[in-house]
Amino acid sequence: MDLIEILLLCWGVVTAALICVVIYRATLSTHEEDQLFLDSAGDSMASEQRAIVARIESLSRPIVGLIILSGALLLATAGVWFWHNYQNF
Repeated sequence: MDLIEILLLCWGVVTAALICVVIYRATLSTHEEDQLFLDSAGDSMASEQRAIVARIESLSRPIVGLIILSGALLLATAGVWFWHNYQNF
């Protein structure tokens, strides 16, 4: 397997993981309410909403990391491709 193929495979895996995490975050945010009007009996609903918000916030750092890694792999692939074609020119 060539270096370009390995880089493209790694980029595809990282990008697929990024898409899955973004979709998961979007499904979590559909369960999040913008406003809650609760009385003392609705404490369980408030704790569920806090848990959802905590999960959404905890996904922001892995999403940024995957975006950076995906971009770096794509740039590395492009650089290797240009270098390979420059050497054969």
